[in-house]
Amino acid sequence: MRTVFKTSYDADINLFRHPQQMGWYLALFALALALPLLLSNFALGEATNVLIWAIACMGLMILVGQSGQASLGHAAFLAIGCYANILLQTRLGVPFLISFPLAGLIAGVAGALIAMPMTKLHGIYLAIGTIAVVILVEDFIVIATPLTNGVIGLVAPPIQIFGLVIDRYSTPNLLYYLTLAITLLVVLLYRNLLRSPLGRSFAAIRDSEISAQAMGVNVARTKTVAFGISSGITGLAGALMGHYAGIFNNETFNLIISIQLLLAIVIGGLGSIHGAFFGAAVVAMLPQSIAVARDFLTRMIGGGSIAIPGMETAIFGLILILFILFEPMGIYGRWVKIRTYFELFPFYRKDMFRRQKAYLKTERMR
Repeated sequence: MRTVFKTSYDADINLFRHPQQMGWYLALFALALALPLLLSNFALGEATNVLIWAIACMGLMILVGQSGQASLGHAAFLAIGCYANILLQTRLGVPFLISFPLAGLIAGVAGALIAMPMTKLHGIYLAIGTIAVVILVEDFIVIATPLTNGVIGLVAPPIQIFGLVIDRYSTPNLLYYLTLAITLLVVLLYRNLLRSPLGRSFAAIRDSEISAQAMGVNVARTKTVAFGISSGITGLAGALMGHYAGIFNNETFNLIISIQLLLAIVIGGLGSIHGAFFGAAVVAMLPQSIAVARDFLTRMIGGGSIAIPGMETAIFGLILILFILFEPMGIYGRWVKIRTYFELFPFYRKDMFRRQKAYLKTERMR
């Protein structure tokens, strides 16, 4: 059983709860640095894909998990970040070190502008509004064919940084390290955002907008800022997705991607950075797991290749249903329960994490 003694208010906003936790994260970071030495090029590419999805999940987590706003339109900001990054490099000759943050900034500004007329929408109405954004962006990519090359798509050039050429196939280790560095920066941004007054305003709005407004929080402006930050981080993930995929068009960032992003953070665990990584691992590794299982069954039965249309979507939906029924707190929530059990043993209570059915009066007035 671990007891953490806090002797100052600074202890509440430290990056790590105790030195042992810092040691575990440093060990995890060392393992991440050593992965290129341990994995094949194919497996390293999958690890890079997981990190890119983790950035996108953290972007959506800020909006859904921290500020409580539902969104099914974040594929649009993936597309905006991807196209902005590639067009800045190919059309204007802007180097990657400048085009990449600019792509995130463009996606963030677009998200804030779109959020302004939607700040008074809640729940399903906000989700429907964001679905319209995905459809409009996809149509715009087709309409603006002279700029975006329409349905034919664009080819991402290799990343060049200080003379280093970074490509998924020729230098997968460099692409992995670049993605890892960007992921760590996003994690630090997210973590510091949670400790800031703005992050606490997000949590207040998530729990009760009426109570947050009574405490002096500008609800409309805070929602807009949350949407802008979330869209900007998602745009960075989209820029990396463009270089990872190599070629993309309007169908690359469709509504299904938005749904997968939302399901990923629900499965991983809403409201936590860990949940973004767990959900990203599920989304990124599920297609490969299905392919491996299909090949194994093919070898076992000795027949032709098994191909069932929509299998991936069906399995993803089944996983989501199982988590909603048996573990609403997601993968990270299950880990917290297991960790708490061993920390408090033998004083752990079975109903410690039971879901509360009572709500504040201010919640019922919404």
